[in-house]
Amino acid sequence: MDSSLILYSGVLLLGTFVSAVSQVILKKAAQKTYDSKLAEYLNFPVVFAYTLFVATTLMCIIAYRVVPLSFGPVLESTSYLYVTVFGVVVFKEKITKKKIAALALILAGIAIYALGV
Repeated sequence: MDSSLILYSGVLLLGTFVSAVSQVILKKAAQKTYDSKLAEYLNFPVVFAYTLFVATTLMCIIAYRVVPLSFGPVLESTSYLYVTVFGVVVFKEKITKKKIAALALILAGIAIYALGV
């Protein structure tokens, strides 16, 4: 694997992680009550989260200059792992056997692709 592919794959993975963080920020903001509809959408956490989404879009555009189109979705599927971990840690959600099985399938798919099977 060439070093630029590793670097740009890292950019794509970082963008995927930042996107998951943005989703958590938006969910936390949605759990609060606001005085008006305008305040619901124009507050710091919401604006910041959407700014992060724009940044992740730019990161994806940059990463796809080097990362093959067939490899991108494999890296982006790691978002399911991040979201699950954030759900358990931040929102105290329960992890079920179905979620564990689904995450195992995602990890197996990433491993199979990485090994070139």
